Amino acid sequence: MGIQIGAKPDSGFDDPIGMLSDCHRRIEHFLNILCVVAERAQGAAMNEEESAAVEAALQYFRVGGQRHNADEEDSVFPRLRASAQPEDLSEIESLESDHKEAGTLHETVERLYRDWNAAKSLSGADHAALLSATERLRRLYTEHIRMEEQVVFPRASRLLSRAAIDAIGEEFRARRG
Repeated sequence: MGIQIGAKPDSGFDDPIGMLSDCHRRIEHFLNILCVVAERAQGAAMNEEESAAVEAALQYFRVGGQRHNADEEDSVFPRLRASAQPEDLSEIESLESDHKEAGTLHETVERLYRDWNAAKSLSGADHAALLSATERLRRLYTEHIRMEEQVVFPRASRLLSRAAIDAIGEEFRARRG
């Protein structure tokens, strides 16, 4: 993503919870590209700009999206499980389930976009499947991000010690190293 004048700078490893929220903005941006191109191009050949934007979005989810899930599932969620009340655990399980469902939907979207790009068109049935999958991703991410940013991340900021947050930041750094 390009630099946006007046936007707040991305959070750093000293604020890993902020990094996750920053990543949510990228998820929303790249998901919007996948949705808009599917809606506008209607299965006809994508132009160069659409094709490049779709490839960037798919690449983001292949790399950044997978890393984001690992940041949550391997660093944040285990620490929250150790600090949270039993009634809070169902939210974490639901978020992990969302990651699995999103992964399956992303595989479908990636396959359909690859087929579309290779054939320079998409059949009516495949276009309908792509529209369905991108819309399901949009709904899933909307609720998933809302739950994390309004409930889980504030809880993590309250419950986790500075040492735990610093350790999470270092784990994030190692994943990007």
